[in-house]
Amino acid sequence: MGRIRGWPATLCVPDLLGAPVVLHPTRASDVHTRRQVRAANDLWLRPWNPSRPEAPEHSSPVKPLVSVIRRSPAWPYVSTARTGWEARRGIAFTWIIRYGGHFAGELTVWHVIWGSCRSAELAYWIDARFAGQGIMPTALAMGVDHCFQVMGIHRLEAGIRPENTASRRVVEKLGFRDEGIRVRQVHIDGAWRDHICYAITAEEVPAGLLCHWRTSLASSTA
Repeated sequence: MGRIRGWPATLCVPDLLGAPVVLHPTRASDVHTRRQVRAANDLWLRPWNPSRPEAPEHSSPVKPLVSVIRRSPAWPYVSTARTGWEARRGIAFTWIIRYGGHFAGELTVWHVIWGSCRSAELAYWIDARFAGQGIMPTALAMGVDHCFQVMGIHRLEAGIRPENTASRRVVEKLGFRDEGIRVRQVHIDGAWRDHICYAITAEEVPAGLLCHWRTSLASSTA
């Protein structure tokens, strides 16, 4: 696949919150900071992190090597290189979220399907220190608008555990539709977990999701 339209892209909304919200593609210089932030947020994020079901007995002999690499100091750099490869292939795109210059979280567009579907899934997380300040809805609105208006994606969805009320509030504030439960969809925190499928299409936000979010914020503070 050739160069993906609209990627790489750095996005910025300077005036909506108390400080600029910036999205930029993952880069090697973020590895150390990201690792520190993830470690500091382990308890905050662990209930929502994907886990791996037990490997079958006939598992590949390379799996022990992969496990060693994942635990090594080099793994974040390997992971960042893989993220760049996925973006060049049009498979997935990851933005670092910064608020006022500080590393605040990540937004990933993944499981991208082109052709007649032009759909993808969304995944995101935020540093607990920045939660509840409108940063994640703002970042998500920025990313969705770029996907719809520039990259040509048509439908986006987010699978969220019913218990994850904070994450559900993010998409509900932005007007994503609840399309129902997907039973035991993903292995999370050691078990197969149900997820609610939230979705939105380009036709539902012709003026852009960020415009909708600005209006919502203005109404709540009026």
